[in-house]
Amino acid sequence: MGKAIPGERLSVTAPEPGSPSLSNRLAEAIATGFGIGRAPVAPATVGSAVAAVVFALAPVDSDSPWWLVPLLLGLGLGTWASHAIRSSSDPDPRRAVIDEVVGMWLTVAFLDKTAWWILAGFLTFRVLDVLKPWPIRRFEALPGGMGIMADDLAAGILGAAILNAVRLIFFT
Repeated sequence: MGKAIPGERLSVTAPEPGSPSLSNRLAEAIATGFGIGRAPVAPATVGSAVAAVVFALAPVDSDSPWWLVPLLLGLGLGTWASHAIRSSSDPDPRRAVIDEVVGMWLTVAFLDKTAWWILAGFLTFRVLDVLKPWPIRRFEALPGGMGIMADDLAAGILGAAILNAVRLIFFT
């Protein structure tokens, strides 16, 4: 590091007014699934589809304890990020798809990683997410990021229960 010259002023470039902070950019990236949520048509469906592909390609089985790592990270970071990008005029931003990603991953938990089960998981999750049968809709009332995430988590848990019951009853 060089010596300071007497009378010389150090110049620090400040961010431009209105430019998002690193924290805001990180929240936007996580909440939108690294841009997936900016899909021009059906971003929630696109987010769920990408989550299905990530699940299919993940190097761990869906019943592995290691599958908890992305689920828990998605839940924690997704709640924070979804909360950070919401506003009073847009309390549940359409571009926030991390909730669909985590919900989809929950839906396929404990299922075999076959195309048929992944497709069944995708369809089941999307139906539950769109229709929001009782009690799923009630979770939207939770405050902030948890309200954004909770209905999809509930849809994922219900979807996993339905599909795993079908698997256990008819396929074992």
